[in-house]
Amino acid sequence: MTAADRASSREREGKLSIGEVLAQLRAEFPSVTISKIRYLEAEALITPERTASGYRKFSHEDVSRLRYVLAAQRDQYLPLRVIKERLDALDRGLQPDSGGGAPRAPRLSAAPGLPDAEDFVSGNSDVRVSVEELCAATGLAGDQVAQLIDLRILVPRPAGSGFFDADALMIARTIAEMARFGIEARHLRAYRAAADREIGLFEQVLAPLLHSRGPDASARAEENTRELAALSIRLHATLVKTGLPAAIRR
Repeated sequence: MTAADRASSREREGKLSIGEVLAQLRAEFPSVTISKIRYLEAEALITPERTASGYRKFSHEDVSRLRYVLAAQRDQYLPLRVIKERLDALDRGLQPDSGGGAPRAPRLSAAPGLPDAEDFVSGNSDVRVSVEELCAATGLAGDQVAQLIDLRILVPRPAGSGFFDADALMIARTIAEMARFGIEARHLRAYRAAADREIGLFEQVLAPLLHSRGPDASARAEENTRELAALSIRLHATLVKTGLPAAIRR
């Protein structure tokens, strides 16, 4: 096998040597060198794998990160500290800004109509936004977010991390929209209490299945939980609808 064949094989496997990475980047970044790539690794902007012999093995993701770093230095003159912060934000599920600014929290849209069980499948689990990013994405003020945390309506995940997941982002956006109608954080205690009561009821109903040691018990418990959650929201929405004044329901 020739050297070109070996390089092609490694590229198909998604692993490249530092020389092959340099060859890919040179056309776009003529001044890049192997020393530069090693320096960026030392600064923890990329973390290529190492073979047992100590050779670097770069993935396509490593090459993409290198392109991001080199472009940010060349086009925006950003210091490595800022670039590292932006890479961290992208790793937390934030989206690149098309204008070259800092990454932003993703736009999450609520599913149209009443949810079904599939809407309760976990998604966007890699999204993690800080309090500042949450405020910027929703328009909520810092003191409003603090109130919502005190009320356990917004809960950092993992606990104590200071970051919020996609579900918290959706909750915050929904509350921000409700605030336009004069609904304040103190009004939301009833939502938290009602949710806790429903969760307690579900746990009670599903307890036998959750404690079962059958081979498919866990999967069945997860599916039943999703179905119960969807049915609960359907019941809640219908009760609210029927309780509204007749003039509004027409």
